Amino acid sequence: MDKQIKLFLEFLQNDKKLSDNTLQSYRRDIMQFRDYVMKNNINFAKAKEEDIKNYLKELQEEGKKTSTASRSLASIRSFYQFLLRTKKAKNDPTVSIQSPKIEKRVPCVLTSDEVELLLDQPKDVDLKGTRDKAMLEFAYATGMKVTEIIDLNIDDINFNEDTVTCSNGKKSRTIPLGALAEKALKEYIDKARPILIKDESNKALFVNVNGSRLTRQGFWKIVKYYKEQAHIEKDITPHVLRHSFATHLLQNGADLKSIQAMLGHSDISSTQVYAQFQDPGIKDIYKNAHPRA
Repeated sequence: MDKQIKLFLEFLQNDKKLSDNTLQSYRRDIMQFRDYVMKNNINFAKAKEEDIKNYLKELQEEGKKTSTASRSLASIRSFYQFLLRTKKAKNDPTVSIQSPKIEKRVPCVLTSDEVELLLDQPKDVDLKGTRDKAMLEFAYATGMKVTEIIDLNIDDINFNEDTVTCSNGKKSRTIPLGALAEKALKEYIDKARPILIKDESNKALFVNVNGSRLTRQGFWKIVKYYKEQAHIEKDITPHVLRHSFATHLLQNGADLKSIQAMLGHSDISSTQVYAQFQDPGIKDIYKNAHPRA
């Protein structure tokens, strides 16, 4: 089984071109399933539907979230589809198993006042403050994921067009830059970044105090620090800025299709979660104005 897992992961990396984070998720899911198979003396190539259901039941009994079980099933399903293609298995035991239904959680969203309070915290008085202000303004202005932001290179910013290009493996999207984010970014690039970087060949847009590309953990710590400085009770993460970006756009008249494009969602259903935060005044206007309301 170990050999087939190795070949499967190589297939995902080389043929499917999955990101490192996604690849690690597949590896964790499959290795955990491997441990279950070995423990219960199951021939993985001849596993039955009941074996998979028992495994999912065990995950549930261990207190795993429904989303974790659903993701694990998706990983196992992909593994068996690979085994079928490579003729290492004759049947896919997952084919008739439905994914556990995941309750859609309401995303945490900041009010406009809370966003303003948070973004006012970094002070443009030293290198770190200049960088942090640019980072927070940029995160809220673009709605990009933290992994996308830390992967950006300086060449991805186009000040002539006031845009940033986000490339994610096979897909690429262009997002407008707001005036305040652009101003903070220029300040950082002109005055702070040249001093922070130790190597002129370093293309990373956002760097840490050592001059290296900023990490995901580093970004999270910065957001948490300024959240505490602002005395905001909500649990703010970089993803909350993404949720707030989408919600505030929708509340101010942007359409879901445009927000979907800016967020990089492949499916509009992922974007529709923000519709629940739409300004209730719009519904009142509709009810009062539409002849068949």
